[in-house]
Amino acid sequence: MIVRMGTGKISLGTGKVSTGTPTRLRSFDPVRLADLEYRACTGYYLRKWPQVLRASFGLVRLGFGMDWLRTVHGAWLVLRANQLWAPYPDNHPKRARACMRRFYGLVRLTYGEPANPARAAELEVDWWRVHRELQHEPGRSHDKLVDALVRLYTYLYGDPEETLRPAAVHRATAMELSDQWVEEGCQPDSELLPLEHAALVRAYAALLVAVHH
Repeated sequence: MIVRMGTGKISLGTGKVSTGTPTRLRSFDPVRLADLEYRACTGYYLRKWPQVLRASFGLVRLGFGMDWLRTVHGAWLVLRANQLWAPYPDNHPKRARACMRRFYGLVRLTYGEPANPARAAELEVDWWRVHRELQHEPGRSHDKLVDALVRLYTYLYGDPEETLRPAAVHRATAMELSDQWVEEGCQPDSELLPLEHAALVRAYAALLVAVHH
């Protein structure tokens, strides 16, 4: 799963927008994005990779607005990164980071940002790492996951940490609900699924409030 960015002339890491109108980075539909991430997340844990690919395509297209060729390439890179990360405990974090570095490289080729695709990839995969640690150590606070998400949000958007933290808190809550769903056997009619979806909507709504100046 990826944290969405967007398009338009914006200096990531400074938050300075070059026009008076919101770029795609700061103007998006939180419900549509939440639904796509929900589909990607559930597909990931069910190992339904075609579902993950379709959701990733939607996330890349809606969130980044690149041309169709780069959208397809980017969605494939996101899928491969998730497949490389998925095995436990013998996954492939370096190769997952390499895929995400290439993904952010596509974004940079299109819009000139982020300034350092390798750094964006490092922060992206780092929150995956923190989440996995929490998955396998039940009872731990999700504060470290919130902090990891805030670091990525801050790098991508350039806004103050305190304004981005509510979005990270809701995102971490969605991950907790997802983890509980997985622990209980990934039941398709679980009452946890709509709660996870709702938490993702709140996460993206909070992000929209934080970055839509």
